[in-house]
Amino acid sequence: MKRRNHISLRAGLLFALPAAVYMLIFVGYPMIQNFILSFKNVDVYTFSDTAKQSFVGFSNYTELFAGEEAILSTAIINTLIFTVISIFFQFFIGFGLALLFSKKFKGSSFFRGVTTISWLLPVTVAGLLFKFMFASKGGIINQLFMSLHLTHAPLEWLLDPKLAMAAIIVANIWIGIPFNMMLLITGLTTIPEEIYESSKLDGANKFQTLFKITIPMIRPAIMSVLTLGFVYTFKVFDLVWVMTKGGPINSTELVSTYAYKLSFEQFQFSKGAAAANILFLILFVVGIFYIKLINDEEEVM
Repeated sequence: MKRRNHISLRAGLLFALPAAVYMLIFVGYPMIQNFILSFKNVDVYTFSDTAKQSFVGFSNYTELFAGEEAILSTAIINTLIFTVISIFFQFFIGFGLALLFSKKFKGSSFFRGVTTISWLLPVTVAGLLFKFMFASKGGIINQLFMSLHLTHAPLEWLLDPKLAMAAIIVANIWIGIPFNMMLLITGLTTIPEEIYESSKLDGANKFQTLFKITIPMIRPAIMSVLTLGFVYTFKVFDLVWVMTKGGPINSTELVSTYAYKLSFEQFQFSKGAAAANILFLILFVVGIFYIKLINDEEEVM
């Protein structure tokens, strides 16, 4: 019996070996190199000369937070605002659509498929689409607002620091709704129909059924949606870069866009690596929190 278990363990390790090697080469090695890079002074002048790449400790991190510009603090706050508001609306709209399309009615499958178009579109295409929609001249959003007499003149959505964040949040909400909807529909399909029939016999109304049966029974799916949504939204880059590039006046600057600018526009590779490591650290903490929640759920079950 022990010999059979030992053989099974070796077979499992052999099957996992290619994935482990892939992760070490294409994920582990770049992460380690990026971590080391953040503690050096590497810019466009010292990039090709390792002898001039001096060790500077945590100075790159301190300069990002306490330097003359200190844009990173603003970028973190902007990223949190962008993430929390996006997830809030994505989840509740996605949950409402999941409840709707989980019902059997004529055209349910068709409209569910149509709703996923925003998720299937490349993010850069969606970004360009919303960039034209929010354009000050000829944009459909301004035309709609003016036709409803909500404004008398076109709004500078992508050029006004007070409006630019709202524009990219709306675009990101539209992109993320199908992701929330599909995962929550999957969770809803795991609830036995007999439970709903029993609740009807006991006289439970729709609100009681929703809050006492549906939501508690899909709690693991809800936690997965919220956690994965946080991770995907917190590291959004392409949508913001296409629409605003972090402007105007850093009003939509996210950690991801700021790290890109430091590395590939200003050629301050060490500071860019430090900003990227801060982004990774935040997502790493969220990942640990998610794993803990999953383990707690499994222990309860």
